[in-house]
Parts: sequence; structure tokens; C-alpha cells
Amino acid sequence: MQDRRLEENPGREQKTLERLMPRLEARFADKTEPAQWEAYTRRVHQHFPALFRRLYALYGHQYDFFYHLESILNSATQMWLERSGALKALDALREADPDWFQSNRMVGAMCYVPKFSGTLQEMRERISYFKEMGITFLHLMPPFKVPLGDNDGGYAVSSYREIDSDLGTMEDLAKLADELRLHGISLCIDFVFNHTSDEHDWARKALAGNVECQEFYRMYPDRRIPERFEKTMPEIFPDEHPGAFTYRSRIGKWVWTTFHNYQWDLNYENPAVFNHMLEEMLFLANQGVEVLRLDAVAFLWKREGTDCQNLPEAHWIIQAFNAITRIAAPAMLFLSEAIVHPEEVRKYISAEECQLSYNPQLMALLWNSLATRETKLLRIAMERRFDIPHECDWVNYVRCHDDIGWAFSNDDVDDAGFDPKAHRRFLTNFFTGKFQGSYSKGLPFQEDRHTGDARVSGTCASLCGIERGLEDEDEREIELAIRRILLIHGVIMTIGGIPLIYLGDEIATLNDNDFDQDPAKRGDTRWLHRAEFDWSRAQQRNNLSTIPGRVHQGLLRLIQLRQQNLAFSRAETEIVDTGNAAVFGYFRNNQDYSVLVLGNFSELPQKLEGRHLRLLGLRKTVVDMVSGNFITALEEMTLEPYQFAVLSRPR
Repeated sequence: MQDRRLEENPGREQKTLERLMPRLEARFADKTEPAQWEAYTRRVHQHFPALFRRLYALYGHQYDFFYHLESILNSATQMWLERSGALKALDALREADPDWFQSNRMVGAMCYVPKFSGTLQEMRERISYFKEMGITFLHLMPPFKVPLGDNDGGYAVSSYREIDSDLGTMEDLAKLADELRLHGISLCIDFVFNHTSDEHDWARKALAGNVECQEFYRMYPDRRIPERFEKTMPEIFPDEHPGAFTYRSRIGKWVWTTFHNYQWDLNYENPAVFNHMLEEMLFLANQGVEVLRLDAVAFLWKREGTDCQNLPEAHWIIQAFNAITRIAAPAMLFLSEAIVHPEEVRKYISAEECQLSYNPQLMALLWNSLATRETKLLRIAMERRFDIPHECDWVNYVRCHDDIGWAFSNDDVDDAGFDPKAHRRFLTNFFTGKFQGSYSKGLPFQEDRHTGDARVSGTCASLCGIERGLEDEDEREIELAIRRILLIHGVIMTIGGIPLIYLGDEIATLNDNDFDQDPAKRGDTRWLHRAEFDWSRAQQRNNLSTIPGRVHQGLLRLIQLRQQNLAFSRAETEIVDTGNAAVFGYFRNNQDYSVLVLGNFSELPQKLEGRHLRLLGLRKTVVDMVSGNFITALEEMTLEPYQFAVLSRPR
């Protein structure tokens, strides 16, 4: 309805801008240099139509819409004025090179600051470690002020402008961002904008009876409306609390709490919330953050009679934030975190919304292929859903701070010949060591004991078999486990997008089986793979006689291969049928650069027919750029167990 109203008035955004610009200029133009003001107003004129359309669709029915619109533009302009000269220079560089993040030089790492370095100051002292690995993109888990005790691993934010005092200060974060940028490393921080903690200043005021702040959240005086919503909504963390609402006796109201009872969902139907959150967003941009990971994007908007996920208004909110960012901090990009159906994940990806997106489907499918020793499901899903707009990219990972969920399409599973429910239970059983012959040592997360549905926690090394191999003193199993680690990391390095390594995986960190000795972590198995970074283990990274050394050196070879070959820059990815179900294959094509990537997901040698490979354009003799070996495929080619190969191919 709102979009149709707008289409009936196609010139309204221009007339509105003509009315707003003189007031904007009168208020702000004399606070900066004329050339800078001209560059800023050029961006306003360029992106205001998109901003207006989205805000009008969200709030145009409200009587005070134009008041809020002007307030939003004023807030964006004030935050731009506060942006440093160095960051405004970065804005100009990024506008001149909008594809900067699609370079083959991009390699990411992620970590918790207290787990990896202790403080932000000490993180600066570890930059040499990132440079040694070739890291150019660093994602830090939320470092903000959070409640003591339960805080969802930092995702219950009490202040977006304060750092956890144990980690340092906001000034320390800005200094870290500056120093990272000098070394060619872009800083990524989470923007937890679906909810705040119940200790945020807005929530405290709401509990004290402040009506304005109560309207920042969704609160109800009784259970009537919550019960209507919950009829069509799934429970996200049923072990934490049933439903999606928590009663607060102090104010006698039910508060919307999708995830945990201490995380209050923000009410984006209130345009004042949008305005306040854009100020928080641009504040982080002004600290030097180059990528914002938008947390829980699927849950931003609520509508009775739906599951309250992936609603159109959620996209409009992000698109409006995007337009604001293009105006006030164009160097910054958005990274979406949507652990939902693959078709819904792709809907968040566009130049107008999120230029980057986590790829949970690929993560789940890589683990699936290791468990099944076959790649049909992986090939089907990648053929159907890997392609995204040319100006956007995936962020690919084998695991992150969260659990591993089986986020693939039931249709794809059906077409691969599996029953979706039974197959997900098999995968959970396999990676928690309950399936006979499994090599994994994971734990279930949020297990439904009635249905058997669950996700999986565990480090990459323990899930791939190193922990079990050490327990059994089985050197062959350890070797196979190392090959598994390098295989799945090889795929994320080469398939297209930014590869992201969870720090610790590069030195084969094992599960922290003592995590539940801490009462604050007990019951949340994700802490199994959130161990302290073991710097004594990292000292072994150059020693090939050790497991950390074998894994680290193998990953370094893959990173160097990526960064030295333009086939892994922004290029086309063409998934191919290798003729062997255990072997995954794809071409990477970029102008004069082309390679065929092959991965054997079986512990047995696998043969590929030479005639089939030559039909794909390979010569009889090719070079494997991973091992350095020449491969002759006259009649057939053999891939060793879990071998990952990158074969040169003339275009």
C-alpha cells in the first residue's frame, strides 16, 4: 500500500529535498569547507530519493513523517561533520574504487578480543600476526559494554558508544582501527540493532516509567497481543524461555524478547528508534569501522499472523540505513547475518542493501559433504544459489563464534536423494560422535529431545577428527583430519567471496571441554569452541613436525595461492559436474585467468576420467598450484584422500 502511494507521487522525493536543502545548508554549511560541503550535498542529492522512498514506505502514514525525515537528515549531516579528515579521505578512495572488497587480496579473520589478545591495546600489538597470515579483514566480536554474567557472548549491548571496561575504551577502538588501516586491514564490528540489553540506558528509563523510552521497545500490558503473535512464531531459544515475551513486574508489562529475556527487541515502527540507531551506526563508522556486520537482520519487523522473520519492512530498514551510509560514511559496507532459508539469505544482498553476506549455506554444505563423502547436495545448492549481484560478495567460513546449523533448502536435500528431517538428524549425530564410524567430537546445541533436531558446537579441528585421532594415538587419522581442515578451507579461499577464518582454527585448536566449569557458560555448548587463544600453541606454527605447524603452513599456502592469482579476484564461479560424486569442482574465470578447482571429500582415492576433464578444457598435462605437482591425465586422474587441487586452464 505504502509503495503504491509513493508511485502515485513520483516527484515527491524531489520536491521534499528542494524544501529541505535550504534548511540543511543554513544549519550546517558554514561548519565545513565549501569543497567538502559540495561533495556531501552531491551525495545527498544522489541517495536521498532511495532514502525517502524507504522511509516513506515505513513511516509515511504517520502525521509527523516529515518532521522525522528532517531529523534523520540532520542527524546524518551532524555525524558526517564529526567524521575525521582521514575517514573522509577514505570515503573518497572507496567511492573511486567501489569494488575494493572484491580483491583476491581480501582474507578475513574473526575473534573475541578478550579471548585472542585480552585488550584492544594488546590487539594492536598482535597486528604482526595478522600480517604474517595475510589478513586484510578483521572481524571483532562485539566489544561493547554488556551486563555482567549473561550477555549472549557480547550480543546484549548496554551501550553502543562504550567499550567493555576490561577491553579498553572507545578511543582504543579508534586507535586500533587507524593502525589496522595503515597496515591494509579493514575493521569489521557487529551492529546489534535488533535489540539492546535490559541494562541499556533506554531500557533502564523504560523500567523507571519513562513513556518515551518504553515506546523504543515493544511492550504490552497483558498476554492478549503476545499470544496472538506467538500462534505463528517459532521459538528461537526454547531452552532459554518459551515464546518471545518476558514479563517485567516493575512496570507490569510483557516485553518482546526474541532471543533471551535480557535482550529487548527494538520497535522500528517508531521512527525515533530509526533515528537514534542511525546515530549509533554512524558513530561506529566515525571510529574507523569499515564493515558493519548487521546482526539478526531477519527479525527487525513484526507483524501479527506471520513468523515475524524476513518481512519486507526489515529490508526497507536496512536499505534506508544503507542510503544514509552512502551519504554520510560511504567507505563503510554492510555485512548481513541472516541464518535463514537460503532463498531468504539472498534477498538481503544488493548494492542498495548489504554488499556482503555471510554464507551459512556453504558452511553447512561443506560439513555435510565431509559426513556423507559425496558432493551432490553441495553441487545442486551452489548451482542454484551461489550466484549473487556482481557488485556484491559472500563472506565464506567453515565455522564462526556460533553453532553450525543445517541451513540448506529441503528442496535441495530432496533432489540429492535424502529425507530432510532424517538427514539433519544424521548430521547432528555424526558431528557429535553418536554415529558409528564418526571421527567428530562436537556437542549438540539447542537440542530438541523429542524430535532430535539440534545444531552442533565444536572447533574445526575437533569436528574434523584431530581430537579423536590424538585420543586414539592414530597418526593416519590425524593426517586425514588435517587434510579435511585444509580441504574445506581451500574451498572458502577459492570459490568466490571473502574467506573468513575463526582465529584458533589456523593452529588446530581443540575443544575447550572444561567450558561448563564456568556457571555463566554452563548449558551453552557454543563455549566449547570459544576457547582462549593458545599463544604457546601458536609458537608451533612454523614447526612442520607439529599438528599446529602442519595446519598453519597448509593454510598459509592456500592464502598465498589466493592472493597471488587473479582468478580469485572478483570473477565468475562456474560449478561443474566432475563425473565423480565424491569430488566437488568449479571453474574460476577472470578475463585471462582461469583455474579448475577440485576437492575430494572422501578418505579414499578418487579417479576422474581424463576424457571428461579434457572436455572441460584441461590439457593432458596441467599444474596443481596447491602441491606444485604436474598432473598427466591421459586416461584418468587420481585425487588422493581429501586432496584439494587448483589446476591451471588456458582460456
